[in-house]
Amino acid sequence: MLQTQVNIGRGLTIKNPVMTASGTFGYGTEYTDFIDLDRLGGIVVKGTTLHHREGNPYPRMAETPSGMLNAVGLQNKGVDYFIEHIYPTISNYDTAVIVNVSGSQIEDYITTAELLNALPHIPAIELNISCPNVKEGGMAFGVTCAGASSVVRAVRAVYDKTLIVKLSPNVTDITEIARAVEAEGADAISMINTLLGMAIDAEKRRPVLSTITGGLSGPAVKPVALRMVWQTARVVNVPIIGMGGIATATDAIEFLLAGATAIEVGTYNFVDPTATIQIVEGIENYMLRHGFSNITELIGTLNTK
Repeated sequence: MLQTQVNIGRGLTIKNPVMTASGTFGYGTEYTDFIDLDRLGGIVVKGTTLHHREGNPYPRMAETPSGMLNAVGLQNKGVDYFIEHIYPTISNYDTAVIVNVSGSQIEDYITTAELLNALPHIPAIELNISCPNVKEGGMAFGVTCAGASSVVRAVRAVYDKTLIVKLSPNVTDITEIARAVEAEGADAISMINTLLGMAIDAEKRRPVLSTITGGLSGPAVKPVALRMVWQTARVVNVPIIGMGGIATATDAIEFLLAGATAIEVGTYNFVDPTATIQIVEGIENYMLRHGFSNITELIGTLNTK
């Protein structure tokens, strides 16, 4: 029997290291016609905020070479709607259901985390600290050690389950941010969020996105994500959940070798809604071919000598 279970922090063990990335998988219900959700290690549902958000004006998505730009703007109906209408429909999944939490000020994060802490079938939250801090003029929480620390410290004080912090790659040294959130009580780190990018319509001489810039994801960002996971795994002791351009089992295994304990599949869910299951099966086949009985034998074993 292959042992594919991994621990992603504070005793939260998932059946295999394959998860879905927030914003690319809805609430999971949208994919039930394509895959058996219970075969996944976990599902990170779309970003949830304290209050209802309409998101950004259209157009807010654009294809790019080997990827896509998005500026959806965290469109959702707020945490109260999630608790009343969404939670009852997803609480019976036999997989870890994790809620991505976003906010424009620390108080938003605190209140949302407190409300989710009371839900027995939500074992973890993933803090999106790439949101603009309205009290600091719009600078994202996650681009400074002080900003990242302040959010994690505040949420840790009110949230007693597994706390995952999602890091922004739009920084000079991501390892500094990783160490800062670990010091404030993060149980795990997920990385990377999207890279800031831009697309221009040359004929119209205008930006393609209504917001001018947006988040770049897809295969184009994978080399950057791998590098950042490898660097961060060498300086923190908490589990890392790697993401960024993962489309195949080989991609996922590369992240595990670089030091990730688990992975999230994002943009490729739009290309092939069965991708996650193919990755689960591909990892198992890799383990059989290479004689690994436990997935932990792979994690962080990249030979750089």
